[in-house]
Amino acid sequence: MIGFAGLSHLGLNYSLATAAKGFDVVAFDPDRELVERLRAGNFPIEEPGFAELHGQHRLRLHYTADPADLKMCALVFYSLDVRTNERNEADLAPLRALIDGTADTLAPQAIVVVLSQLRPGSARELAARLAARPEVEISAFYCQVETLIFGAAVQRAMEPERFIIGASDPSQPLPAPYRRWLEAFGGPILVMRYESAELAKIAINFFLVSSVSTTNTLAEVCEAIGADWKEIAPALRLDRRIGPHAYLSPGLGIAGGNLERDLVTVQGLAAVHGTEAGLVAAWQRNSTWRRDWVLRKVHREFLDQASDPLLAMWGLAYKADTHSTKNSPALELLRGLRGLRVRAHDPVAKIELSEFPSVAIGATPLEAADGADALLVMTPWKIYSGISPDEAKSRMRGRLVLDPWGALDGAAWRAAGFTYHRLGC
Repeated sequence: MIGFAGLSHLGLNYSLATAAKGFDVVAFDPDRELVERLRAGNFPIEEPGFAELHGQHRLRLHYTADPADLKMCALVFYSLDVRTNERNEADLAPLRALIDGTADTLAPQAIVVVLSQLRPGSARELAARLAARPEVEISAFYCQVETLIFGAAVQRAMEPERFIIGASDPSQPLPAPYRRWLEAFGGPILVMRYESAELAKIAINFFLVSSVSTTNTLAEVCEAIGADWKEIAPALRLDRRIGPHAYLSPGLGIAGGNLERDLVTVQGLAAVHGTEAGLVAAWQRNSTWRRDWVLRKVHREFLDQASDPLLAMWGLAYKADTHSTKNSPALELLRGLRGLRVRAHDPVAKIELSEFPSVAIGATPLEAADGADALLVMTPWKIYSGISPDEAKSRMRGRLVLDPWGALDGAAWRAAGFTYHRLGC
């Protein structure tokens, strides 16, 4: 049996993927109410394919709130999502508490792997923390770098690009139970020292941030000179130095949580160790500027002259196919609109209306658009791309559409009489 301790987004997806690969799984979380919900098939996350995969493999999953059940497992993953505070700093306290509260229930000679995102230095600290407890007799401690992309978490868990493993001694072979689990998924296995593995995840996110910031900077130039970024991106994908999988879609800055957390982590390391990280601050400034694209457009197009306008907002999540609103551009926009009337819709994500008293929620996208002076498409859900511009026109009062990611057919909306804007054009 294979154990997973911590059933947040990370633990739920990887425990299910493990069951789907044919392993029996003990899925533990100290939250008894959560465990009861999971046993009833009521999941706190929204991920394409999750419910279907669970239906096929649920008999291999044993959800439990009893840490003693982990004693049945030769291999135990700690899989709690690491939260960030308002300054995007990682909080490892819940992970430490989870490990401390379950370590003495593990089987003798169990193999421990931390899947949770760790800042450099944390894996060695956690390994030493366990080694200092005489009643805990684990055989090995590893950290494994995982990139869980909201909206594609099931696919990422089932079809990993590679495994990045942090070990105390990378020259030693991996224990057989751990290697069997890794080989069940396929893909390259990269074993390195703890600190290298922890920094590898940050390095991946840094290169992604670089692509995001470069794309957003040049997309804004396109808007200013009459170029179209969608025409330029194919040329970059055909360049071998950049490649077909480069992140070349303009967006509203850096959203979510992991990227900002890694930027803040490196700024902290630079401050402690005296390295230069001015590039990070430049990325953050670029992100903040680009995030406010919709707000600037709204003011420039009509808001400064409008009287008591009503804005329709489609999408609240920070990206499609997820319920998460962590660092969502939509919520930042609502704060920037400073109490103007907004009627919003999102198929999954919810917001705390007490924080946004001038926001109402429409049951459907068209209900949200009723009487609106402008339509702001803040999350590119597929449901929005299928809405007829003529039908929206019959419901709206105004004709302004701001669609940053191009979720709608811009040509069709322009033909219907709308003033249509997207990023990079």
